[in-house]
Amino acid sequence: MTRVYCFRFMAIGTAVLFSAAPFLAAEMPSPAAVAGFNDYVAKVEARLAEQHKSADGFLAPVDRTRLRNGDVVIERVTPPATNGLPGALMQDWRGTAFVPGAKGEDFERVMRNFDVFPRIYSPEVLKASVRTMGVNHYQVIMRVRQQHIVTAVMDMTYDTTFGRLDAGHGYSLSPSTQITEIDAAGTPQERVLSADEDHGYLWRLNNYWSYEEGDGGLYIQVESVSLSRSAPKGLGWMIGPFIKAVPRESLEFTVQATRNALKK
Repeated sequence: MTRVYCFRFMAIGTAVLFSAAPFLAAEMPSPAAVAGFNDYVAKVEARLAEQHKSADGFLAPVDRTRLRNGDVVIERVTPPATNGLPGALMQDWRGTAFVPGAKGEDFERVMRNFDVFPRIYSPEVLKASVRTMGVNHYQVIMRVRQQHIVTAVMDMTYDTTFGRLDAGHGYSLSPSTQITEIDAAGTPQERVLSADEDHGYLWRLNNYWSYEEGDGGLYIQVESVSLSRSAPKGLGWMIGPFIKAVPRESLEFTVQATRNALKK
């Protein structure tokens, strides 16, 4: 496909997308989809809680030679059974990296400094605010911009908790408690889309970090479980790439950005 043809294809696709926009609004996830997501997440959290009880197996297995060579390893975890989630798509991705010379205390210092997230995770995170709920418990609100052909801006609220096994092993759990889509973000016309206007690009996004000191540095690992609408019939070629690609690409970007921040 030539470059000119690619540009024309994208231009036509974008025009089709905007002309179809009124028909793309999705209602909030069905009770069955929410129940299926919650059930899956409960199993993920139980598995992680078991891993975090001991230094042996604290992280999910991964090729550590690749990590020490500088690779970021992105894996799809057990494919979720989405047949029982009507109108919804669930994804589970895990990313792992190695940061030479870093310590567990460095990870916590970076990850607890929510105010600088817009700098660390630019251009995805636009702004962040935090309310302390306890010594290791925070409510974090972030405005996030995701782009993959279409662009979506969302306000995401997380209930974040930090914990440690010891000085060299720790974790943070960040289940989302609310995600709202923002229309005309940053303009005088900015507003929160109502439930019947929301496009369903992302309904839930839970992030689970684990870290382990070793080999002269720090291994960091995050598992991300998301729930979004499934691609609408007839427009899957346009909306599908956003829904399916953004969780993986966002995870890889987050791991890279976190590694870069720890290097500093």
